[in-house]
Amino acid sequence: MSDDLTQNSRDFASLPATIRLGDLEVTRLGYGAMRLPGKDVWGEPDDPARARAVLRRALELGINFIDTAWFYGPHVANRLIAEALHPYPKDLVIATKLGGRRTPDKGWVAFARPEELRQGCEEDLRTLRLERCDVTHFRYMPGAGVPFRESLDAMIELQKEGKIRHLALSNVGTAELFDALARTPIVAVQNLYNMTGGLGALAHATHAAVESPDAVLAACEARGIAYLPFFPLATGDLGKAHPALDGVAARHGATPAQLALAWLLARSPVMLPIPGTGSLAHLEENWAARTIALTQDEVEALAREARALA
Repeated sequence: MSDDLTQNSRDFASLPATIRLGDLEVTRLGYGAMRLPGKDVWGEPDDPARARAVLRRALELGINFIDTAWFYGPHVANRLIAEALHPYPKDLVIATKLGGRRTPDKGWVAFARPEELRQGCEEDLRTLRLERCDVTHFRYMPGAGVPFRESLDAMIELQKEGKIRHLALSNVGTAELFDALARTPIVAVQNLYNMTGGLGALAHATHAAVESPDAVLAACEARGIAYLPFFPLATGDLGKAHPALDGVAARHGATPAQLALAWLLARSPVMLPIPGTGSLAHLEENWAARTIALTQDEVEALAREARALA
């Protein structure tokens, strides 16, 4: 753990408020667009106008990093982003994701062959009304029958063609991260991570969970690579009241969800949480988590308590 994470007491102001993704600088709390479509990340939301209002309010609050993917909906999240925010502010960074697609039964499958990655990239560019994606993650899905390097090389080719500005990875272990870094710069990793350690009921869903999530975080921290934790609230479990966590939340006048986000921000200076919501109230609640001052003792105690709940 780096020296600035061993202080007994510190607050958010002593940690970086922004983080760099290559030559881009963004606020260290972004917005994830996965909640914009309807139930099961499928189809239209119940209230498209409210979804667009949430996106506009995110920018008003100061958020300048949005994470999305063409297969959210499919196409719905990207279309709503373009409808609400295009033409985009100069400082807005939109991150996309390739490597998966949706099936008619609302399932999720790999879409990682070179021609499939190219098709997905074109879908992102078209639906977001972009000429180039700022940051694009390759989501690795082991067992899909496509070697990691074959997919990575296809991503590098798309970058050479000017369709992608910066490359990033998702759902990887340290082996894939180091393999990629030997071939190309990587500006971010998006993996499962939360106060439970990213373990428990969700572990079966991700190859990276077989390895300690902290190992990948440490590798990113050592290299200044942004770490985007998905399922930051453990699919909502950490947003619920827990006797083991309520005391710290009450001491800070915070909700359990805010506490979980504040914990991530305090956990590492490279952490870039991207909580998603379709609610204006929850959006503002999430943003306010940046102001919660946790001590190092609280950071460590919360992790112990939360992992006991997993």
